[in-house]
Amino acid sequence: MDQSFIELLASRENLENVLDSLKLGIIAHDLKRRVFFFNAEAERITGYRRDEILGRDCHAAFSAPFCGERCGFCDGDPIPTRNKSYPLNIFAKNGESRRLEINATMIRNNMGDPVGVLASFTDITQLTQLQQQSGNVTGFDNIVGHDSKMQMVFQQIIDVAEYDFPVHIYGETGTGKELVANAVHNESRRGGGPFVPINCGALPEGLIESELFGHVRGAFSGAIRDKKGRFELAHRGTIFLDEIAELSKHLQVRLLRFLQEGTFEKVGSEKTQIVNARVISATNKHLKQEVSKGRFREDLYYRLNVIPINIPPVRERKNDIPLLIEHFLDQATRDGAAKKVTFSEEALAAMMDYSWPGNVRELQNAVQFAIVRSAGDLVRLNDLPLELRNLTCYPTRRGPVRKLDAASVREALSKTGGNKAKAAKLLSVGRATLYRFLADHPDAAAF
Repeated sequence: MDQSFIELLASRENLENVLDSLKLGIIAHDLKRRVFFFNAEAERITGYRRDEILGRDCHAAFSAPFCGERCGFCDGDPIPTRNKSYPLNIFAKNGESRRLEINATMIRNNMGDPVGVLASFTDITQLTQLQQQSGNVTGFDNIVGHDSKMQMVFQQIIDVAEYDFPVHIYGETGTGKELVANAVHNESRRGGGPFVPINCGALPEGLIESELFGHVRGAFSGAIRDKKGRFELAHRGTIFLDEIAELSKHLQVRLLRFLQEGTFEKVGSEKTQIVNARVISATNKHLKQEVSKGRFREDLYYRLNVIPINIPPVRERKNDIPLLIEHFLDQATRDGAAKKVTFSEEALAAMMDYSWPGNVRELQNAVQFAIVRSAGDLVRLNDLPLELRNLTCYPTRRGPVRKLDAASVREALSKTGGNKAKAAKLLSVGRATLYRFLADHPDAAAF
């Protein structure tokens, strides 16, 4: 590099002019969090002026850690060991939400010692909004879906992530409630903090209280040491209470108190603990019905159900099935545990016609079963689980099943230009039924 150019960049004024010309927000601070650089794009994105930020502790300047719970300067470990990239939601000075893509890296002196941190960021708020509005999003934070119902779920996740209010997720077994809860956590300013899940229906009554709130030594037989509960572990993060309807009335009262005051006592202790944790709950039962039956406290219901999110079952978003199949196939290939396969039209039709009572979890199991069973690189109908091969025993449509004949099939295929999916709809049968008929009556395909 030309020496004169190096000398030019060495000038602080020239370097600041270069950085100010970038369409990239840049903030840098020392190991005591004192901001020493804040460029023009950072001013535009955040709404804060340089003279409001420079020389100040970044936590005080922005009235909160700029990076939320991803800040490495909150627990006495200020040195990031490597570059960190992550999405981040912030509030600009005017109170508007901004979604950023941020990259943080360590600054070292000539001796290689760390002297501070530099973060660059871009504002992707409008891009994210346009993608949502156009319906071009096929996945969100490990959740796969293109159906309009899933697009609504994605938008809800973005909307609720800006606030710290309790969220309640309703969905049938296997719909991915924990994935949605994790996405809400990751999108919020608590992202980077702990995400602590617990299934309230998986533990016996005698253990669930200790699991949630912890216990002190000697609290009961077997309590040989103090133990932190899930709420304490979730401090500055999120606790996810799955199958919340299974909580006993006694524990419902304790949870209500935590939601109201943010305090609790460990089992066997009289010392009150304060924890800052967001609560996300979920169930496959209708909590309002549980309230009407006297099994769930009404006051707790209203505390939990501040922001409800409803996850649609797979049978209500069948257009996502090919997308989910491809996702699980790619996942299996990436894990190195499976060969690369594709699904035949007949097998895919059966997958589309099945009602999926176990939802996404059952679909994933079916894909894994088919991978193992298939002899080559093509999954055929006989490679699917038995319940998908025998769809006539599990009708997904109400009313009598229509008996097909060659003439009606030819006519339907002629009207639809050979499109078998449209022909099956015209004939009021499932696609798998039509494919089986065509396999047995190949002459019917000649229209």
